[in-house]
Amino acid sequence: MATQQTRQALASVAITLFALIPLLGIAWALGIADILGINLYNEQVLASAIALALPATFLSFSNGEKFSTWRVPLDVTLGLLGFLSATYIAINYPRVISELYTRPADLLVCSTIIVVVCLEATRRVAGLPLALVVFFFLLFGLVGHLIPGDLQGRQTDFDLLMAYLAGDSNSMLGMPLSVTINIIIAFILFGVILEKTGGGSYFTNLSLSLLGKYTGGGAKIAITASALFGSISGSAVANVASTGVVTIPMMRKTGYKPEQAAAIEGVASTGGQLAPPVMGAAAFLMAEALQIPYQEVVIAALIPASLYFISLYLQTDLLARRDGIRPVAKEDIPVFGNIFFSGLHYLTAFIILIVSLFAFRFPPGESALFSSAFLLIVQFFPGIGRKEHRISSFSGIVDLLSTAGKTCATIIVICASAGIIIGVLNISTLGFALTLSLLELTGQNLATLLIMSAALSIILGMGMPTVGVYVLLGTLVAPAIVEAGTTLMGAHLFVLYFGMMSMITPPVAIAAFSAAAIAGTRPMLTAGKTVLLAWTAYVIPFLFVVSPPLLLEGSALEVTEAVTMSILGIALVSVGSVGYYFGKLSLLMRIIISAMGAGCLLGVLYPMPGIIMGTTSIALLVFLGMRGKRSNSASQTT
Repeated sequence: MATQQTRQALASVAITLFALIPLLGIAWALGIADILGINLYNEQVLASAIALALPATFLSFSNGEKFSTWRVPLDVTLGLLGFLSATYIAINYPRVISELYTRPADLLVCSTIIVVVCLEATRRVAGLPLALVVFFFLLFGLVGHLIPGDLQGRQTDFDLLMAYLAGDSNSMLGMPLSVTINIIIAFILFGVILEKTGGGSYFTNLSLSLLGKYTGGGAKIAITASALFGSISGSAVANVASTGVVTIPMMRKTGYKPEQAAAIEGVASTGGQLAPPVMGAAAFLMAEALQIPYQEVVIAALIPASLYFISLYLQTDLLARRDGIRPVAKEDIPVFGNIFFSGLHYLTAFIILIVSLFAFRFPPGESALFSSAFLLIVQFFPGIGRKEHRISSFSGIVDLLSTAGKTCATIIVICASAGIIIGVLNISTLGFALTLSLLELTGQNLATLLIMSAALSIILGMGMPTVGVYVLLGTLVAPAIVEAGTTLMGAHLFVLYFGMMSMITPPVAIAAFSAAAIAGTRPMLTAGKTVLLAWTAYVIPFLFVVSPPLLLEGSALEVTEAVTMSILGIALVSVGSVGYYFGKLSLLMRIIISAMGAGCLLGVLYPMPGIIMGTTSIALLVFLGMRGKRSNSASQTT
């Protein structure tokens, strides 16, 4: 009985703290403090967010599946220490920032507690890999001056390091956490409202009504639904869990093998974070890091994301035709008109978001709040949505806020830890040294640097959430790529792509493993299939980082040439890898077609040879198509 009461008490406190986090973000984004005449530093709000996120994280874990009475006092103590220390800094921030370098004792105690508690919270929410990375950076901040050679850091006393990490606006209370509070919370809230009001099932059913009747319809539904929902969820694993429970059984029912169905869902869900107009949390961090409007990031990412999904559609279609996979059964396909009009308000919410962002140029956070408010209001109109999807009661609102707050708390903890890394890089000068070391190691050869950066991005991203991956890579790897002569946008998108590919790249392919669990198949087999399906994501970044037209930087002719050659190359390599084009292809023909596709992709960098290769490739495809049709007609006649 006492145990049950303890769990209920922990759950109540955790839910309350989680619910307060999005309320804090909304109030700050709407300028409520200014309206009330309260003058606050941005850093005070960020410290308040940490004060809420740390105890909420520990209490939710303490009350989780691994509940044990001995852990409760430890978790409560850690949560309380984190809450009190972060609250102290939030309240006293004006004094903290003025006395930072004098290192008063109270600041040293609070700062040390926040750093240590945040490190443990990071281990809980993001796993051991990110926590170890943060720990090693902390260690470097203390002993880096003892390391000989180019990576030797500047000596920093323990008390100054702790005070700087917890109190300076270039560390834990810096850019990543600021973007989270000002922008990302609003989009997480929008995503949760969309899901709880039935938007997730609506987009899946809409995709089903549109694509179910076509060959490979089950896979195309998974790709479309994941692209639509994944850009809002901001997490490949969450996307797999949300859409995969519907799409994976659907694909298996139509004839896809379990590992194929899981791989398609894993690749599509990962790609959802690359899909405009909302590209997940990392895109907002990128915009802030580059000091450009978020809209410019979306525009630059449009062509690479389109190429990624074109490749997926082509490969799944060819696989379905090669293996004789059926469309979705007619009785399982809803009528398009009924589905479309039943959820018109969901599409309207997206239109409001896009118009607010691109037509009126409103800040991203405000645009997301407008769309959220629209969904909450319109649900009460007669004939709009289902009654069970309405969020009207107090408990429903608390559930909505706490669900959003749980995701927000995870990102807050990760961004605070990312701030520790940034702080150490700044105060120790390690960031500059790493850039120089990478350039020296590669001899300033761009191709070598890009290959090394891609490998580093995948390795550093293993098992880490997307937000943490991007902050780490954008700080460590992107500056070296920029120094080698690429554009800022190209370099940061490059590391973002490869950082996210860790989600489906063995040995730690967590999105692929999650999909494999739903499909009931072997995880490593699924991960291998995802790599083959997602080959475009490993190739396209090398093209756009040295060919700005793929990021819509250049003349209309240059952009058209680059896009045309890319699509042709993707089509050829897809045909070669699947081994089907109006009939099964021999191994020799697959190699020839794949090689010609690779030539077309290289033609993005070398236009004239590319045009020659492209023309030859089109002629080959026409010839193979005519021969395949003739063979099919002859076989049908006999």
